Amino acid sequence: MVELGGRADVILVVSRAMPESRQTPPEVDFAPMKLGRMGHGARLAEHRHRQGQLLYPSAGVLATTTELGTWVAPADRLTWTPPGFAHSHRSYGETEVRVLEVPRELCGSLPERPTIFTVTPLLREALVVLTADRPFQPGAWGRLRQVVLDELTENSDQFVYLPEPRDDRLRAATGLLHADPASAATLAELGPEVGASERTLSRLFHAELGMSFHRWRTLLRIQHALVHLLDGHPVTSTAMLCGWSNPTSFIEAFTAIVGQTPGRYQSDLRRAAR
Repeated sequence: MVELGGRADVILVVSRAMPESRQTPPEVDFAPMKLGRMGHGARLAEHRHRQGQLLYPSAGVLATTTELGTWVAPADRLTWTPPGFAHSHRSYGETEVRVLEVPRELCGSLPERPTIFTVTPLLREALVVLTADRPFQPGAWGRLRQVVLDELTENSDQFVYLPEPRDDRLRAATGLLHADPASAATLAELGPEVGASERTLSRLFHAELGMSFHRWRTLLRIQHALVHLLDGHPVTSTAMLCGWSNPTSFIEAFTAIVGQTPGRYQSDLRRAAR
């Protein structure tokens, strides 16, 4: 098993705020690796791969960030990154990552941008076998990988995808909320701090991010809730830490986005850690 956060050749700190003329992120080859581990808060700075890459955090939570935004995958989700797509990772909790590379010639049926997939029971078993250190009969490994690819084409799921704004005013506003997800600030209150009117910010959320301010902030809070639940915080305190005024509203929002209640999600995390 490889400690991903400890690879000095990967950790090249590159800011997403740099101009577009910045150097191309380095290519990193993980082909020999099938299973890695990232400690809590470990980061892999911006890089890219020659092949497509499927990352399954069989324990912990893995965030993948690109210029388009951030995708968060807990242990029941799978992250897809296309060939050559610059991205970075951050782990939350002790995260075990199973890595499956997909050759360019087999990527045609998969999305052209990073995506999160739900891990079905079939996908989970296939990924565990493909990333295990065990022998295979001739051709068996490739056939099983094709089963994974076939299953993915029927199973796209954006889950907790938080798009990244480009407008400086919108970036400033979202930056304030990233720093304090529990903030109850309205667009009218954020406007003077970033030099834009409430109406302008509302329009920018829809035009650039494809969603309302309320929806974006809910997704941001859910991302943070996933981490708090992973850290063992009770559902009630997680709701308060993330800005909900009562647990019922939090449970409803969490269930609508994640597909299960926060209590069930936390129970599944504990069971997976055993």
